[in-house]
Amino acid sequence: MNDSSALKPVLDDRCPRCGGSFHCGAADAHCDCFDLQLSPALRQQLAAQYSSCLCIACLKSLAQAEGESGR
Repeated sequence: MNDSSALKPVLDDRCPRCGGSFHCGAADAHCDCFDLQLSPALRQQLAAQYSSCLCIACLKSLAQAEGESGR
């Protein structure tokens, strides 16, 4: 019997920005967001606007938008 569900991450968090399910790995000692470069201004904005973690897709989108607006 092959239980492939054991290999999939548990999507136990919900992104407050997009509503999508994701797994925050901060408590697991590594999360995808650890490798993402966010400016101090964007970090401050996100902390003021949201009380929980955002999914990696939203964080990448916000970082990219910030980079494009700074050009």
